[in-house]
Amino acid sequence: MRKKFFTIGFLTLLHICGFSQENNNQQSPINIEKTTITDDFENGVVSMNGKNGLKIATPSGDFVFKPFMLVQTAAKFNYYDDEGLDKAYNQDNVANSGFAIPYAVLGFTGKAFGHITFNLSINAAASGGSLLQQAWFDIQTKKTIAFRIGKFKTPFTHAYLTTLGETLLPVLPTSLTASVILPYSLNAVTPSIGTGFDLGAEIHGTFAKSFGYEVGIFNGNGAGSNIAGKTFSDDWHIPSLLYAGRLTFAPKGAVPNIQGAANCLDQNKWMLGVSTSLNVESENESTNDFRAGLEFVYLYHKLYVAAECYFMNVGFTKRQKIDESYKFMGGYAQIGYFLTNQLQAAARFELYERNGITTGGLLNMPAIGCNYFIPNCNLKLQTMYQYTGRTGHETQIDRDNDDLGMSVHSATVMLQYTF
Repeated sequence: MRKKFFTIGFLTLLHICGFSQENNNQQSPINIEKTTITDDFENGVVSMNGKNGLKIATPSGDFVFKPFMLVQTAAKFNYYDDEGLDKAYNQDNVANSGFAIPYAVLGFTGKAFGHITFNLSINAAASGGSLLQQAWFDIQTKKTIAFRIGKFKTPFTHAYLTTLGETLLPVLPTSLTASVILPYSLNAVTPSIGTGFDLGAEIHGTFAKSFGYEVGIFNGNGAGSNIAGKTFSDDWHIPSLLYAGRLTFAPKGAVPNIQGAANCLDQNKWMLGVSTSLNVESENESTNDFRAGLEFVYLYHKLYVAAECYFMNVGFTKRQKIDESYKFMGGYAQIGYFLTNQLQAAARFELYERNGITTGGLLNMPAIGCNYFIPNCNLKLQTMYQYTGRTGHETQIDRDNDDLGMSVHSATVMLQYTF
């Protein structure tokens, strides 16, 4: 029923767009052609540049409509240590293994009236609020200022802001996605450092040719919710929302949101960025979470290099009657290099203070992989192996608890198709 509804809506939108253009410009019919896309719509899922596909547009270019699709099918293997496993219940070391579809995205993007861009995408592999992956429109008055409203990526960390289909490795850095460990048995308090998709409004733009900025206000609930359910902070008497901002410096022009692509080997650009956010009364109104990040990206022909570090302070609200605050850090460095025009070697190394910077011990996670861009068909094959190591813990219990829920050995093979 859900698929039928989306299909009817999709066809209806096409009809409305065509009818509107026909009435507004009788001598400028809509062209439907298979051509190379030159418009960069920043849809956050798959890059349009340099790819062939269906594009619907008026000859004047004041209206462009581009449907897109991304499907990822993966085979996964995860091996866990004995700690945390209860053999009495026949729990196995191998779990969360087999086949998976991380993303099955269908959507459309485009522009209208020369200064409005829009995007809507459905992730059929998700459920609940995450089914609507993103839905937004962007109004650009001039290069220095634009307004984006809807559901989209929050301005924090290069790893999340990279176009989904263009990541170096098939799995995001664990230091961004794995929840931190707090010394309290509050099941609702399980924040992770990464923020990802959310509902909100943002002002963004570029100035002085090299500087970019993004400032936004979001619900702070993440991708799993599409409703307005926030309140005011009892402690600070401000709306209990996520306040986020990002500033970048790219002296050679805007850096594409990719981590290496076979059809984009002529780049010579680098970027330095800083970002910060405050999530007021997050985690079921129990904590105030402050985040900050520093990122560096370098694209030079066949070479891609990136490094990030990020920090999070978790402070409990007064109603929790917990005076302490807890600080967590993480970071990674990764590199990719095209051995041929289609084969890219990849490596990443992560560090994660998952149990807090005042508690001894941290996780170290090296990973290697390779990507093969199958020519002339938009297929991408990715492979990856990651090891989770532990070091510096004061006791064996601290060591065992630090990686609970995380596999020690992880391998992924993923085939991706984009249109």
